Amino acid sequence: MFVKNLKINNFSRGFTLVEILISLAILGLVSTVVATFMVNVFSLNSNLSGSMNAQLDARHVVKVMVAEMREASPSENGAYAIASAGVSSVTFYSDVNNDGLQDKVRYFLSGSDIKRGVVVPTGSPYTYDDDDEKVTTIFSGVISSSTAPLFQYYSADYSGTGSPLSQPVTASTVRLVKITVIIDRDKNRAPTPMIVTSQVNLRNLKDNL
Repeated sequence: MFVKNLKINNFSRGFTLVEILISLAILGLVSTVVATFMVNVFSLNSNLSGSMNAQLDARHVVKVMVAEMREASPSENGAYAIASAGVSSVTFYSDVNNDGLQDKVRYFLSGSDIKRGVVVPTGSPYTYDDDDEKVTTIFSGVISSSTAPLFQYYSADYSGTGSPLSQPVTASTVRLVKITVIIDRDKNRAPTPMIVTSQVNLRNLKDNL
């Protein structure tokens, strides 16, 4: 009985240990790249969603500020409708709780927070006790800017173009307030800061008295 010599084809061999290790290394590298890409995509989507929500919140806050400032009127003790007009704070009188009395309202920037303080008039005659001010934080994540401050003020001569009144502003000359909120809740991540801006005419202040 004859036994034929069989030739073993080198291509029929299994993978060597070195080949398996190289394949695993390549698979691990590809998996790492894909995983990193997916994490970055989800992180970017999360940041974009957060930024859009922040922008919507800022628009709502600015809308409320505009509505309250538009109704600014002389205080219950006869003080001028605008008590102070700074670049990062404004104080005015407006009936914000709808009780028929003009409250003392202060919007101001504290760090990266916009805060709102309200003093309700009390006594007879009416007075405003600043120690009774109720302060709440209404928005967070604001960037300060010297070129676009939170508040800018314009006189009755403003027609849509021109520079704001120089600080310190004389409150009695203010007829329009521009509000600019620059949002960036995480400076280390995209997207770039977003800007929400609006302006309000103080309709209860008349120049033809």
